[in-house]
Formats: sequence, structure tokens, C-alpha cells
Amino acid sequence: MSKVCLISLGCAKNLIDSEQMLSLLDDAGYELTDDPEEADAAIVNTCAFIESAKSEAIDNIIAMGQLKETGKLKRLVVTGCLAQRYREELLTEMPEIDALLGTGSVSEIVNAMRTPTEKPKYFGDINAPLDEAGRVISTGPGWAYIKIAEGCSNSCAYCVIPSIRGKYRSRPMENIVSEAEALAATGVKELIVVAQDPTMYGVDLYRKRSLSELTRRLCRIDGIEWIRLHYLYPDAVDDELIDVIASEPKVLKYLDIPIQHINNRILKLMRRRGTGDEIRALLPKLRERIPGLVLRTSLITGLPGEGEAEFEELCDFLREAKIERAGVFPFSPEEGTPAYSMEHVDTEEAVRRAELIQELQARVMEEFNASRVGTTVRVLCEGFDEDVGLYIGRSFAESPDVDGYIYFGSPDEAAAGEFYDVIIRGDIDGDPAGETVAAEGE
Repeated sequence: MSKVCLISLGCAKNLIDSEQMLSLLDDAGYELTDDPEEADAAIVNTCAFIESAKSEAIDNIIAMGQLKETGKLKRLVVTGCLAQRYREELLTEMPEIDALLGTGSVSEIVNAMRTPTEKPKYFGDINAPLDEAGRVISTGPGWAYIKIAEGCSNSCAYCVIPSIRGKYRSRPMENIVSEAEALAATGVKELIVVAQDPTMYGVDLYRKRSLSELTRRLCRIDGIEWIRLHYLYPDAVDDELIDVIASEPKVLKYLDIPIQHINNRILKLMRRRGTGDEIRALLPKLRERIPGLVLRTSLITGLPGEGEAEFEELCDFLREAKIERAGVFPFSPEEGTPAYSMEHVDTEEAVRRAELIQELQARVMEEFNASRVGTTVRVLCEGFDEDVGLYIGRSFAESPDVDGYIYFGSPDEAAAGEFYDVIIRGDIDGDPAGETVAAEGE
């Protein structure tokens, strides 16, 4: 049977689609490999959220096409958001592609690999209920993402997600809990809860926001020790959810709350739920109710309506709020969205503003890291860094792929996927560094 390599791009939600495809291929008898040069077939599961993501996807498709020219790689399948968004253009402009799968056709991956017809295309209903497929977990050891919903029913003016991923569809709670129990049985200790908007979980199925109830049920699962909540929309973080986060020991005191901007007029123009004033009130409330809270957010510079005054308002807010972690992106005008035709600063200026925000946030991070020196944190080990000569791991304050690591030494061998208490002594290139508690007396 053929060897298959799958390249997964974009967000954690897309990675879960990749893991489901890997499971289907494995069940069908395909041999999986991480090396495209060893593969007979390659799958590129793409992102198409913003321009940089589209460029990355196209670069990977081109690279796999060049590998096909050598004769080893026989088949190239492109899946995911880029395929969904540009289905006709891709087959016309990139003849190296042998098959396309849209976001509503993850379950067709085996057919796409086997179908001998010319350029098969699979584009199922993007508003259909989620497939409850198995997964080949590609993260960890010790941690995994869990998707609680698909799609988005918000109407942010700059965002293409609803047109690519469909309307918001929650998974039944029982299915999520069953999957979490199965993950725990394999040794997963940290669950990272993801959806485009987790705060809307359950509204379509149960006619009410049900993230609080779901989180409580996940906390009851033996073996799960950490639960991390990602992408909580600020307007929907209510008192019930705050109480769950504050009172449940397994829920990490780390919240990813994408605000995008703070100016009221820009938020309204971008059709964001809630206002900047509500964000200003929410963050101090969260810090008061959840001691030791670490916040992460997403920001966009150069949005339509952002002049120098609005940008300086955002900078002033960030200096005051001291949000520990932030992803900063220059505005990417995407065709098919209302913001595409709105007046905005040019890309160069948007990038300049993003760099200024990054510099501001770097100072906030320096203060945060300095405050951690001398403290002891629980760290989930992820392995050994041969270049640095230290183990790497994450505490509650580091989410995978976006926040870096904690480096630590240990007199005894540390196992990936296990927890260790680490005393932070300083940093390595901006990432905290220390030693296990066992090393303290030596």
C-alpha cells in the first residue's frame, strides 16, 4: 500500500481535520510518513484566512509539485480552506494538483486518494453536522486539541471563515466528553478546547450557551489534569463562565480572548460583538476574580477606520492593560468580505503599526518574565532540546505553538508527557529557564 505524507497548515481546528484524515487513511491501510520525499502521495491541508496563510499554502503546493516532477511522488491532493475558497482557480492555475477536497468533505480523503478519474473534486455541505471520525493524534505527548464546534455565525466584516467553514455547528456534548475520555485513556493530560467561537457553544443544539456546563463535565474526567480554553469572545464571558474558570482547579488560569481592537467605532465598523468600553471593564474584572490570570489576545493593525488617533488609543490601552501575550497581524483585505472595499491604510503602514505593537508587547513580556523569576511552576515536559542541552515544557502560562517554552535542567531523566515542578531562574532568548525542584538542593 502507498506511503502518504500529510502537511497540515493553519490553525488547531484545521489540524484536527488533518488528524481525522490520517485516521481514515490509516484504517484504509495506507502507510503514514512525515517525510514527503519518502511518500508516494502527499496531502496539503491548507489555510486561507489571510494573505500570508494563502501564500504559505501555495508555496507548499508548489514544493510538492516539484517533488512530483522527480517521479517519486505520484499523487498530490489539496484539502482545506484554500481548496474550499478557490476551487476553480486552483485546478486551472496549478495543474500539479490531482484532487481537491473542500472543508465539508474531510471524510472523502480515501476516495480522493483512490479515484482514478481526472481531477476529482469533493465539496460537501459546509453547513452539515460534524463528522464524528477518529483521529491520529499528532500533538503531545501529553496534550491534544479537542474541537467542540465548527464554523461561525458571526459576521465580522474582515473575516472569510463563515463562507469557508459554514455556519456555527456545536458537537453534541456527549460526543465531546466521550472523545475526551478516550484521549485521557491514551495518556493525554492537557485538553485544549477550540472552536471558532467557543463561547457560543450549545446555542444551536441546546438553545443556550453551554460552555460552562461542558467545561465542568470535562473537569470530571479522570486523567485530564489541565483544561485550556481558547478564543473566548469578550462579550460572552459571563459570570457563570468566570465562576467555572475561577473555581475549577483543572481549568488553567490562562484565557485567549481575541479583541482585535479597542476603538468603539472601529469595532462597530468591523461588526464585532461588544464594544471597547466593555473590553476595558472585562479585563480588570477577570484579573480580580481569577488571581494569577494570564491573558492572550489577537490584534489587527490597519483596520478600516484606523487613523493615527485610533492606533494610539490601542497602544495606550495595551500599555495600561498589560496583556501578557498577543498575536498581532496587519490587516489583510480579503475579497468577498465587506472590509475588502473599505478605505484603509496601505499594507506597509499596517505592517509598521504591527511592529510597533510587537515592540510594546515585548516590554510587557519582559516585565512578566521578570516577575516569574524565583517562582515554582508546574511544567508539562515536551522533550529534550539537543541544541540548548535542556528539557523543554510548558506551564499554565504557555499555550502550544504560540507562547514558546520553559527550559529546564534536571538531575534525573525527565519524560515527555509528564509533569515537573520547575523553579524559574532566568531566561534563554526571552523564554523562562530554570531547574526542577529536585535539583534545588544539589
